[in-house]
Amino acid sequence: MFDALFTPLDVGRITVKNRILSSGHDTVMSVDGFVSDQLVEYQRARAAGGVGHIVLQVSSVHHTSDYTAQELIAVSDDAIPGYRRVADAVHEHDCHLFAQLFHGGREIMSTADGMLPIAWAPSSVPNERFHVMPKPLTHELIDEIVDGFGAGARRMAEAGIDGVEIVASHGYLPAQFLNPRTNLRDDEYGGSLANRLRFTREVIAAIRAQAGDDIVLGMRISVDERDLDGLTPDESVEACAILAESLDYLSISAGSSATYRGSVHIAPPMSQEPGYTAPLSAAVRQRVDIPVFVTGRINTPAEAERIITAGHADAVAMTRALICDPLMPTKARTGQVDEIRLCIGCNQACIGHFHLGVPISCIQYPESGREREYGNRIAAVVSKRVIIVGGGPAGLKAAAVAAERGHDVEVWEAAARVGGQVLLAQQLPRRSEFGGLIENLQAEATRAGVRIRTSLPATIESLVEAGPDEIIIATGARPYVPEFELGDGVVLDAWQLIRGDSLPDGDVLVADWRCDWIGLGVATLLAEKGRRVTLAVDGWAAGQNLQQYVRNEMLGHAVARGVKVVTDVRVRGFDDGTVYLGHTLNGEVIEQEGISALVLATGHVSHDELSAEITALGIPVTVIGDAMTPRTAEEAVLEGLRAGVAL
Repeated sequence: MFDALFTPLDVGRITVKNRILSSGHDTVMSVDGFVSDQLVEYQRARAAGGVGHIVLQVSSVHHTSDYTAQELIAVSDDAIPGYRRVADAVHEHDCHLFAQLFHGGREIMSTADGMLPIAWAPSSVPNERFHVMPKPLTHELIDEIVDGFGAGARRMAEAGIDGVEIVASHGYLPAQFLNPRTNLRDDEYGGSLANRLRFTREVIAAIRAQAGDDIVLGMRISVDERDLDGLTPDESVEACAILAESLDYLSISAGSSATYRGSVHIAPPMSQEPGYTAPLSAAVRQRVDIPVFVTGRINTPAEAERIITAGHADAVAMTRALICDPLMPTKARTGQVDEIRLCIGCNQACIGHFHLGVPISCIQYPESGREREYGNRIAAVVSKRVIIVGGGPAGLKAAAVAAERGHDVEVWEAAARVGGQVLLAQQLPRRSEFGGLIENLQAEATRAGVRIRTSLPATIESLVEAGPDEIIIATGARPYVPEFELGDGVVLDAWQLIRGDSLPDGDVLVADWRCDWIGLGVATLLAEKGRRVTLAVDGWAAGQNLQQYVRNEMLGHAVARGVKVVTDVRVRGFDDGTVYLGHTLNGEVIEQEGISALVLATGHVSHDELSAEITALGIPVTVIGDAMTPRTAEEAVLEGLRAGVAL
């Protein structure tokens, strides 16, 4: 089915076995800048799953390039043993390993001690996203950094790593030199294109001089930084054409770390079309004679095959798809396409965890990043009859894991369909792929032999009659309605609105306590239907609890459709067309007049009416997900995994 995808590819001196790669991505699995056991096992799992080659996360090449406290550091020979361990683990599975060599220039997210950084860049042009004002690099520092790239490459070669990749993507230091709007120098590193490419040329020469010609050498670059002051496609393609003569491959991406708008494309959320960056790699491929890779929302083998057969790229990065399902390449190659767990682009546990400073994972597959704990499913010593009450994400994950381990499992779902709140989430604007969470979990449970029974409310009597050895309660939550003064006015909760309950004509106010996708999504849904909407959030920003790329996309979309956002308020009352908001910082009452209806996105309360009685009867019971306490799908699925393993 995927002849092009599984055709070997020559890249420099090596031949990769297929056209699927895992591109460099931060894992937050380093320890004091060194490779950890957790990182080794994480990459081992991807290699074992059949990927062609893996690119490690960025490795700092100079003391001025530390952009987070979690990156790998390649500035001393002490790092070599760790890199060798991960290289050996990957090589065991006929997979090649490359390493990213990195200097972020002005792009610094955080420092180890929380102090504001001293950042260095070609010129003093500020960063919009992190609000960093850099100092212009001196010639002495430029020489040190260039040598650092070379020394880092030499260390990778000594560790047995197959290739190195210069990170010139997303507005990092090489791109800052290339971009005439961030490089304002009047010396030999600024002005003409040749001068603006000088730094990168010197880096390439240093790598070749110190690591030798045998190591594969590539470069990652954003062909379109998607920002008014970012690199344009014409500028990037021309640079690629010039540098290609000194490289073994080019890896194409989009976006820039420097701005909120551009950074969305570092890990594009589900609102972006699958494979949308393929035209960028196609433009480069027309100008160069070396392999061209591309990344950007490529989450199915079919999409990857189309890109390759169309001649848009020679290989595709399917990084989040591999986080979601490390076995995806093997499943595609062996015809088990229906068993692939498809990434939904939610960004919550992958890039979202990185931004929180914790090891990455996947909301659908929490085993990712936890390979040392959950990498091998251990069969149950004694098979138990298990009833799981509730067919949302928590219940389905628990069911799948328990059945895979050999237990006899039934899921009882009161509604006509499994899915819980996911069935609502997928109906919001540009969130339809979120429904894939339930499709994937239901398929896993069914393949494992779980019996799923819908339209079956559980009672104490029916559970006792069924005679389970253990019961898992995963009955979810219900909307929470806060107390406020209500006179004459129509009030709905978000669930009612999404399910189609009608509103009177006129302006609508959405009260958003959680500051996540629900309030933003409901407000946008109404605005797209022609309503004038005010989104009143009980926080400093709409969507503040979302992964920042998702938030930026959703908030930008909402504002573009006319949604008015009021921050730091909560509902105090609603009467006769006026909503009374209380400012959470100063207590001021703010009146919103001319409101025909109030929609509440004010959180949830647990729905668990059974566990106490079950416990009293002496039947072992576990409560998971929102039934324990309302959170997100990520916590629900993880608790389902833990419950299934614990049986």
